[in-house]
Amino acid sequence: MTGVQVPVRDTLESLAARIRSHVVNMCAGPEGGHLGGALSCIEVLTALYFSVLKVDPQRSDDPARDRFLLSKGHAAIALYATLAERGFLPVEELAGYGRPGSRLMGHPVRAVPGVELPTGSLGHGLALACGLALAARYAGRDSRSFVLLGDGELQEGSVWEAAIAAASLRLDRLVAVVDRNGLQLTGPTERIAPMEPMAERWRAFGWAVRDVDGHDLPQLADHLAAAPWEPGRPSVLIARTVKGHGLPFLAGRAANHYVTLSPRNHARAIDALHSTDAVR
Repeated sequence: MTGVQVPVRDTLESLAARIRSHVVNMCAGPEGGHLGGALSCIEVLTALYFSVLKVDPQRSDDPARDRFLLSKGHAAIALYATLAERGFLPVEELAGYGRPGSRLMGHPVRAVPGVELPTGSLGHGLALACGLALAARYAGRDSRSFVLLGDGELQEGSVWEAAIAAASLRLDRLVAVVDRNGLQLTGPTERIAPMEPMAERWRAFGWAVRDVDGHDLPQLADHLAAAPWEPGRPSVLIARTVKGHGLPFLAGRAANHYVTLSPRNHARAIDALHSTDAVR
C-alpha cells in the first residue's frame, strides 16, 4: 500500500477549508456538536489523511494499512468530515449527523468506515494505539499507528502509563499528536492542571518530541511523514492550536466546547470561513 497524494484539483488548504465547513454545518443541526475541539484539529487530520496515512477507502480493512485513533473522540465530527472527503463515506451523509438511525454518532463507532475502534472515554486512546503498534510488529508489518489526543486528556494517569509502556517497548512505529489548544470543558488547562513544560515531560518518558504550529499544514505533513524521528523511540508531535480556529467570534473560548449554532451564528460562521478562504 502506497502513501496518499492530494488530488491535483485540491490543495491541503482547500481540503481543510471544506472539512471545516462540514463541521460548522453539522453543528448547526438539532444536536449541535463539539465545535471548538473539532476545529482545532482539522489541519492535523487533513495532513494525516491526505499526505501521510497509508489507507485506502476501497480497502478499509487492508492488513497493511496504517492505523489512526481519535482518542479525543468528542471531536468525531472532524473525523467524519475528513473521512467523507477522503472517500470513506458519502459527503451527503454528514447532513444526518446525530439524527435517529444515523451511524454518525457523537463519538466514533466502528459502523463508520475508516474508524478503527470506538473512542472518547478519555485516557484510553494511547494505550489502544500501543496495542495496534505492537500487533503490527508481531505481524512483521512496517505500518504505523497514529493517535490524536486532547491536551486536557493528558491529565489522565492512564495516558502516562501507556507512554511508559510505549517507550519501554521501543514502539518507534507509534506516533502521537497532542492537540494543544490550551482549553478544556471548564477552562484553561494551565489553570486546572498545569502541564507545561509539555515537551520536556514527554522526553522524560522516553519519547522523541517535536513542537509545532498545529495549523501549519505543510509543517504538519512534513513532520508526520518523517516519523519515526529517532530509532527505538515513539514520536509525539505537540500541535499548538486554537480552539474554534477559523471562527473569530468563537475562537479561543472555552464556551465553544459544545455548540448548537443558531441560524444567525451559522450564517456568521459561514461568512467567517468564506472571508478566510478569500484571504488565501
